Amino acid sequence: MEIVLAIAIGVMTGAGVWLLLRPRTFQIIIGLALLGYAVNLFIFSMGRLGLAVDKEPVLKPGLPQDLMHYADPLPQALVLTAIVIGFATTALFLVVLLALRGMSGTDHVDGSRSAEKNEAS
Repeated sequence: MEIVLAIAIGVMTGAGVWLLLRPRTFQIIIGLALLGYAVNLFIFSMGRLGLAVDKEPVLKPGLPQDLMHYADPLPQALVLTAIVIGFATTALFLVVLLALRGMSGTDHVDGSRSAEKNEAS
């Protein structure tokens, strides 16, 4: 299971970096989202016993109160918070992207496509 998760994190990180290097803003937004998801998976997998099976999520009477018997809630809380913040940031980026596209007529990061289009007209 760990090797599958490590490969998934690597593929998502590589795809996110590749999309960040693209010239269009929508691809950059998707790349940032992929990097955010890869970091969330990484944080979740680094939590002690984060990938444990059959561990209690909360304290149960009769079991010792140590991390050998329970799942660590801190990485889960961090990832949940990061998902909410990442969703809000992505929504804000999309609104800014739509406004920029409406004002400039292009979605290129440097705006060179609109300048070439205006010179050709």
